[in-house]
Amino acid sequence: MSTQRGPRAAAIGDAAIAILAARGARGLTHRAVDQAARLPAGTTSNYARTRAALVELALARMTELETADIAPRMAAGAPADLDGFADLAAGIIHHSITAARTRMLARYELALEATRRPELRVVYDQAGQLYREGAAALLAAAGSADPQRHARMLTAFAEGIMFDTIAGAGWRHQPTVEDLRVTLREYFRAIIS
Repeated sequence: MSTQRGPRAAAIGDAAIAILAARGARGLTHRAVDQAARLPAGTTSNYARTRAALVELALARMTELETADIAPRMAAGAPADLDGFADLAAGIIHHSITAARTRMLARYELALEATRRPELRVVYDQAGQLYREGAAALLAAAGSADPQRHARMLTAFAEGIMFDTIAGAGWRHQPTVEDLRVTLREYFRAIIS
């Protein structure tokens, strides 16, 4: 996945994310991004010539922002015990369903778009692999006997919580950080014995 550098590319990526969340994939156009980012007409197409390139730029920006959100939480290294892992995961998930809600809605739009566009599927899967690898490393440190499989399960579990809270039937019952901690402690104890 190629990433554009600089504040203007970031502004374009941020505007594309907001548009995806608010209007869906069909609302994502170069003109709409120019307007949302308050840039001169044609600026977005200078950074992302095609719609596919614009979608890739939005996904790259999402990955950049998510990595920036997670990095401070990981700065202290792997947690010392399963409760620490549950606290870490609960904080990340809670941030995703609250402060990063718009970004998550945009990510769901791109996930659906990727099911219809093989070239986006590759880029989307590469971004997702970064998170699975990080989860596998943490789970290995926690004593998982099968960190790759457990990372896939954890990712699916977390994605299910986030989707249910943001776009699913559970949107009226947003879990608190403590709700997530309790659930994740139970989950980690079940898979790591």
